[in-house]
Amino acid sequence: MENELKVYRAKHDLTQEALATEVGVTRQTINAIEAERYDPSLELAFKLAEHFECSIEDLFTYTGE
Repeated sequence: MENELKVYRAKHDLTQEALATEVGVTRQTINAIEAERYDPSLELAFKLAEHFECSIEDLFTYTGE
């Protein structure tokens, strides 16, 4: 799954650590999502979209892999 998390994080001037704290995960989780090594749970995807006030589809693109 591709994502725009790093772009949204940069637009909001947030570090990985700050975003992780806001949504209740570790910095390593945010790093792994941004590097596309880890797909977030549906709950975490909703939390991230809610945090950035956007839709899940704005943040994540399913690539069928």
